[in-house]
Amino acid sequence: MTQRPTPPIAPKQPQPIEQLGRTRTDDYAWMKDEAWQKVLRDPAALRADIADHLKAENTYTEAMLAGTKDLQAALFAEMKGRIKEDDSSVPAPDGPWDYYVRYQEGAQHPIRARRPRGGEIGEEILLDEEALAKGKAYFQVGGAGHSPDHRLYAWAADEQGSEYYTIRIRDLVTGEDLPHAIESAYGDFTFSPDSQWLFWIWRDENARPAKVFRRPVRGGEDVLVYEEKDEGMFLGVGTTSDDAYVAIHVGDQETTEIWIIPAAEPTVDPACVQPRETGVRYELDHWSDRWVIRTNADGAVDFKLCVSTEPLPSRATWRDFVPHQPGRYITGFAAYAGHLVRMERVNALDQMAVMTRDGAEHVVAFDEEAYALHLEGGLEYDTTLTRFVYQSPTTPRQWFDYDMASRQRTWRKTQEIPSGHDADAYVARRLYARAADGEEVPITLLMRRDTPLDGSAPLMLYGYGSYGHAMEPSFSIRNLSLVDRGWIWATAHIRGGSDKGWGWFMDGRKAKKTNTFTDFIACAEHLVAENYATKGKIAAYGGSAGGMLMGAVANMRPDLWGAIIAAVPFVDVLNTMSDASLPLTPPEWPEWGNPLTDAEAYDAIVAYSPYDQVGAKAYPPILATGGLSDPRVTYWEPAKWVARLREHTTAEAPILLKINMEAGHGGASGRFDFLKEIALDYAFAVWAIDKGWTK
Repeated sequence: MTQRPTPPIAPKQPQPIEQLGRTRTDDYAWMKDEAWQKVLRDPAALRADIADHLKAENTYTEAMLAGTKDLQAALFAEMKGRIKEDDSSVPAPDGPWDYYVRYQEGAQHPIRARRPRGGEIGEEILLDEEALAKGKAYFQVGGAGHSPDHRLYAWAADEQGSEYYTIRIRDLVTGEDLPHAIESAYGDFTFSPDSQWLFWIWRDENARPAKVFRRPVRGGEDVLVYEEKDEGMFLGVGTTSDDAYVAIHVGDQETTEIWIIPAAEPTVDPACVQPRETGVRYELDHWSDRWVIRTNADGAVDFKLCVSTEPLPSRATWRDFVPHQPGRYITGFAAYAGHLVRMERVNALDQMAVMTRDGAEHVVAFDEEAYALHLEGGLEYDTTLTRFVYQSPTTPRQWFDYDMASRQRTWRKTQEIPSGHDADAYVARRLYARAADGEEVPITLLMRRDTPLDGSAPLMLYGYGSYGHAMEPSFSIRNLSLVDRGWIWATAHIRGGSDKGWGWFMDGRKAKKTNTFTDFIACAEHLVAENYATKGKIAAYGGSAGGMLMGAVANMRPDLWGAIIAAVPFVDVLNTMSDASLPLTPPEWPEWGNPLTDAEAYDAIVAYSPYDQVGAKAYPPILATGGLSDPRVTYWEPAKWVARLREHTTAEAPILLKINMEAGHGGASGRFDFLKEIALDYAFAVWAIDKGWTK
């Protein structure tokens, strides 16, 4: 009989922490390298003892899952086989050119290109990402785009996963890159409408966006345009749809503020539209002769649209255009010369409404029980065409051009599945679980039509539930590999997301955060009650803040799960929210509360923080993953959590850790390498359920 590998035992180095009259002890605080800022930029700088421990964890995980290598390879091959390797996007017209992205067969990264409008020949390569990525362990392009005069192309590249980007500008006439690349940048930038300036965002030593600069595209000194003094705010920059203004967006999870610069005077100081007011969010666009503002002001929980005709549209000038309607969450809008497209979500389903300038509107309808709809829009303003993408758990992505005047849909492309896909072989369903307080929590299911519904099928329950991000019922080339093996895939649309409106988000944050966890548990229990699942044969899956969800439900109901996969999990919530030097801590106090100054926030967080709530329980098999250069969820969070779980679990089920030593929050950067990480997650789930560790 093969001997089971021995897991690494992390040494305990108790560190008492006094905070707001409360004391806690962190035995594994040593795993955080005090020079973490340097590690973000240079992973090789990681302290030797920490590096040795993480490598030992990786070796242990590899040994434990050695028997799944063939399954991992098969899963990867299946997923890759569903990708059209030489795929290309539907061209987006802009002036004399059609812009598009395409992949060459075998390439991990795309080529960005253009060709004369309406033609099939005359391609001009703008950026060959595959060539730039060659020889690099990590390479990811953030923002990328051409100047309005079509003579320049700029892109932001991250070569280590730390989200510190370098921005370069290429002269498309000469093919040469302009000198003096921009370092320590955010991935967000924009050309001024006159193509003479590049507005970009600088990241400080703590990886936070802090300043907006304006640079002459042909060379010259950077000029400070805006500096944000509140380290809790994120920054963004862009132009309005009609190219009349440059806009600087400032905000966190609950409050926003926008500054504008007239495009005709790009060197003037920005003007504040409406000073920030805690709890009030707004975004705006210029619609030829008026501003359109999306806001939750005046109690519009699910948002409304307002208009203003003033050059500086302060809140006093806003008048309702699309009034607030509870339960109809306005998620966004897009402006065109003669039309406005409004995106909405009602009961976890998207819909699209098209308005004319006089307010007349029509809704674009869809028939499936569960689907996802995205407005892709376009690059042109003076047009009657917009573009949307439709998909469902059974239906691959479909691209349509929609004539807003004639209401005619023109099919442009369907996602091709080279290995084949029979949509009729699958079924998607929408169920509703009743939470403890009576709320109905939607669940989207995907299964094969021949899957037995007697509780015998293993089930993957996926959840997130934070920051207002909705889990849309989309098509996945990855999930089919489990479903084809007889699994049921379930997505829980829990509170903390905006699946049922902004109030659904508000009811799952701060002091109400536990609703997120109890909703997820209610979904699992409902699936068991309806014979879609059996307790102990459910694999729970979530990443980032969804990884925190995994940690919380592992503590609250370890008996429900046959496996838990926590990808880059935010599990050390109290310590992270108490460290103001970390990149995302001040910006996320509105989401979680500030335990440095607020005793109620401290007590609320410590009551659910997965790391702090680990106890003597029979934990199921757990796989935690992380990235060494991750600035969002630092590597030491999953590492500390795994060490503490191993120390306290009363079960024999394995607790595994896999740290990508060459990537950040998003994992591997290549489109195929990323699938290998997903294949590992799924193979772990299959292995854990088959082993029956929780029986």
